This record gives sequence, C-alpha cells and structure tokens, in this order.
Amino acid sequence: MIIPAFNEAESIVHVLGDIDRSVVNEIIVADNGSTDGTARASSARGARVVREDRRGYGWACLAAMARLDNPDIVVFLDGDYSDYPEKLPELIGPILHGEADFVIGSRTLGRAEKGALTPPQRFGNWLSSRLLNLVLGASFNDLGPFRAIKWDLLRKLGMKDKRFGWTIEMQIRAVLLGARIVEVPVPYRKRIHGKSKVSGTVKGVVLAGFYILYYVGLAAVKRLTKRRPGD
Repeated sequence: MIIPAFNEAESIVHVLGDIDRSVVNEIIVADNGSTDGTARASSARGARVVREDRRGYGWACLAAMARLDNPDIVVFLDGDYSDYPEKLPELIGPILHGEADFVIGSRTLGRAEKGALTPPQRFGNWLSSRLLNLVLGASFNDLGPFRAIKWDLLRKLGMKDKRFGWTIEMQIRAVLLGARIVEVPVPYRKRIHGKSKVSGTVKGVVLAGFYILYYVGLAAVKRLTKRRPGD
C-alpha cells in the first residue's frame, strides 16, 4: 500500500490505524516534504517512510513505487482520512477473484458525506469521466485516489505524471493496454483538517483542470494513431 502524504500528521495515524494488516504486506508512506511530523507519526505506526521533497502527487507515488519489491497488488490511498481504509478487502476483491486487473474506488457510486466532495471535485469527475468515456469508450464514474492495481500491469503502464494528472493518466493508460477495469462503490468523508492541496485552492483547481484536459487530448491522439501507452 502506497500513501502519498504532505503534512498529514493528524490524519495519518487514523489512516494507518484502520488498515487491516492481515491483507497488507507492506505500507509505504510517501512523505512529500512534510514539516509537521508526518514521517515520525507514520514510522511509529509501522509504516515504511520514503521521503520525496519534489512536490507533487506523482513524484511521491513514483518514489514509493521505486522501493517496492515485486508485490502482487499495489493499493494507493490518500493520507487525509477522507477514504475508508477498512474497505480495502472490497477494493482488492475483484483482483483476488480474477475478475479485474485494476479496481477504482468510486466515490460517486458510493456514499459521499455531505461536503466531502467539493463542487470543483464533482464537476471535475463529471467532466473527465464523460470525456474519457467518449474518447476511449470506457465507463468511468470517478477518478478516485483509493485504487488497487496488479503490479505487473502498473509497471507496464509506464507512469510519468509528476503532479495532478496521476489518477487520470493511470486510467487512460490502463484502457489503452486493454486492462480489465472495475469500479466499486466506496464511502467518502470530509478530510480531518485543512484544505485539499488540489480542490481547496484556486491554483490547484486550475492545474487539475489543465491536466485533465491535457490527458484526455493525449488519449484521443493515441487512440487515433493507435500508439501504445508508453510511447
């Protein structure tokens, strides 16, 4: 399990406390330059901490992936306690049962606490999902960060995004490779404290919107030219 985190000392203790350790071999907290004790709190609760000072969600995820030792499944989970770590068995179930290669926890199909998904998040999910479905013939409902994917597939995707486009890049590349993708409903709640680094700021909203449109456009080009995801 990979948990990208930036100044999440207060929430990371709850995230780590709710993970079923019987189904997780290793938990890596990708500390993206925190200054509030996130690394210390994570280590104290049994997580392996990987430091990545280059700011960006993708940078953190890539740094953690570089430390993995050939697992079967990789799960991504945010460190702000907005997702429900105890839903992990339901998330990985389709992969364990041979029904999927990649599972996305859908907040829009599940039960989202009032105010948990901001208007920019709702609109971004609506827009990006419909554009992807139109361009790729997919059936996405969300770009939820709580997701599970086979390690072999994840390596083949050749992930490159370093900032805000990580989730949508992963979904596009998986579709282009013909992966079996499933969405499962998951609940969602308000983060414990502070604002989202993406939807909580004007800069974050603008950049996230740019990356969504960029990757949708790239997907359209690759589909039309029949290029492979890693090209």
